[in-house]
Amino acid sequence: MKVHLFIPCFIDQMYPNTAFNVVKILESLSLQVYYNPEQTCCGQPAFNSGYWGEAKKLALKFMDDFKGSEVIVGPSASCIGYIKNYYSRLFEDDKKMLQNVQSLRSRIFEFSDFLANQMEVLEFGAKFPHKVTFHDSCAGLREYGIKSEPRQLLERVEGLELIEMEDTETCCGFGGIFATKFKDISTAMTEQKVSHALDTGAKYIISTESSCLLNIESYIRKQKLPIKPIHLADVLASGW
Repeated sequence: MKVHLFIPCFIDQMYPNTAFNVVKILESLSLQVYYNPEQTCCGQPAFNSGYWGEAKKLALKFMDDFKGSEVIVGPSASCIGYIKNYYSRLFEDDKKMLQNVQSLRSRIFEFSDFLANQMEVLEFGAKFPHKVTFHDSCAGLREYGIKSEPRQLLERVEGLELIEMEDTETCCGFGGIFATKFKDISTAMTEQKVSHALDTGAKYIISTESSCLLNIESYIRKQKLPIKPIHLADVLASGW
């Protein structure tokens, strides 16, 4: 099977090693992984900010960049949830484009969902001998609908001890432009999230969302706290 890789902006610019680990894991399943270097933003920031004209242009480019793809996989439920749920809003008056959007929806998958539910593989020989906790992103839960999949994958990681934090489903305070428009509220939410993670005694906070991790990491670094954020793909690629 040929898999087209979609790498969101946050990972491309801030966590490129996560992208390489996604490739490593997909290739371990004997999948042919293709990356189109012309790909750019899916348009979610523009859409959420009310710039639907710009979002539409980016959606058209995205569909052109991935035209002809059989399967698309990306390590972000936020971006892929947006594509699945809101591209149709941009083209609601265009029947032909709506058909293209429907076709796209059926073949694009978030990373953990693809592994657990499409490939039905949960174990990769990963070793991560640490106590960890997991942050459920808002988009992962409410836009895409994943919760058990990342945990099923983590259960198979040798040496890993997962301890659930209090209010794991509560927002970390990022929320895209929310973090810049409502800085004080956002910071208080991040503080609470990190405090709950620290209460577990975990050394790492794992998530499927690099944007959440970036927000959490900025707070951790500023406060010099003894815990680190890490993407699920980086854990699954550890030790082999």
